[in-house]
This record gives sequence, C-alpha cells and structure tokens, in this order.
Amino acid sequence: MPQTTSREYRRIDVNNLEVREEQDGRMIVEGYATTFNQRYVLFEGGGYVFDEEVDPHAFDKTDMSDVIMQYDHKGRVFARTKNNTLELHPDDHGLHIRAYLEGTDIGRQLYQEIKGGYTDKMSFGFRANDEKRSEEIKDGKTYYHRRILGFEKLYDVSAVSLPANDATEISARSYCDGVIAELEAERLAAEQRARDILKIKIMMEV
Repeated sequence: MPQTTSREYRRIDVNNLEVREEQDGRMIVEGYATTFNQRYVLFEGGGYVFDEEVDPHAFDKTDMSDVIMQYDHKGRVFARTKNNTLELHPDDHGLHIRAYLEGTDIGRQLYQEIKGGYTDKMSFGFRANDEKRSEEIKDGKTYYHRRILGFEKLYDVSAVSLPANDATEISARSYCDGVIAELEAERLAAEQRARDILKIKIMMEV
C-alpha cells in the first residue's frame, strides 16, 4: 500500500476545543484532534480536488508513547502524555483529548483563552504508514481521495489560532503537490507507452 514518510499536520475546521470542567483547582480542556469518516478538502486548484478522511481504526497501532500539546505546533509544551497531563482516547467519533493545563503559567493562560472562546480549534502532527487512494475524473477535474488507514506515529496535538497556521497549510499542500507529481508522471508514462505502441504498429505495417 502507498506510504508517506514525512511528518504531516491537519487542522479540524470545527469548534471542538472547550473547557469541560473545573474542579479542585484543575484546569481541564477537552476536544477532538481529528474525527473519523468525515471528509475534508485539503486542496482545490489546477484541475484537481483533494480530500481526505480518517479510518476509525487508524490509531489501533499508533505510537502515542510521548505526545505533546502545543500551540500552533511550536513553542512551549502545555501538556504531554509522558507525565499524564495529556490523555488520548480514540472513540466512536474521533481522537478525543483531555489536557490538564494548571501546571504552568502558559498552560493557565491557554485555558483562559479556550474558556473565553478565543481559541477553539485543534490540529495534530502525525506520520501515516497505511492509506488507500482513489481518484475520479468528473466535469474536467480529477477528484482525488485519500483514506488514512493507519498512523505510525502521533507527534503532537495543538490548539490552533485563526487564520490557519502555516504548518497545517504547508503540510497539506506539500502532500497534494507530491500526489499531483505522481499523477503527472503516470500520465506521461502512459502517453509514452501509447506512442511506442503506435510506432511498433507503423513499423509492422511497413
């Protein structure tokens, strides 16, 4: 099956990060880093439309031994699985996260931003190792679909700002550009094979 080896980032375009409870001084936020069986568009342009979705079993064998929570995939660490301040649980809807942010000043600040509705979206950084691709040509455009069947490694989950951070946009575009290059190479190879066959037929007729 096709595999990718580089780190990728994806943003969820719904408001899915919020304060759930506050007890015994704990500052707890919950949300979904990604959802299952829901298509989202990565890129559209140049005659191509790319979308993607995550299989419900994609995290079954994922290395989540030391995942961190950041802001826009960079800077200080707000929580991490290694010290039990970050919990990750795939459920029927997606990858659910719970973070305890009272441990640092910047964590408490992020908690207040989420509570106030200033930050309400999430993204995650990953490396996929199993996927299924399909394509369809319709109305003069190539519609390309990727279903991620397995994540090899989960690096981080991030609260993200608006507009979308550079990491998610560059990562998605980089992936799409790579696929476009593959499709173009396949098209050129097919055209060359057709020319070669035509030449052979002409030579045989002569």
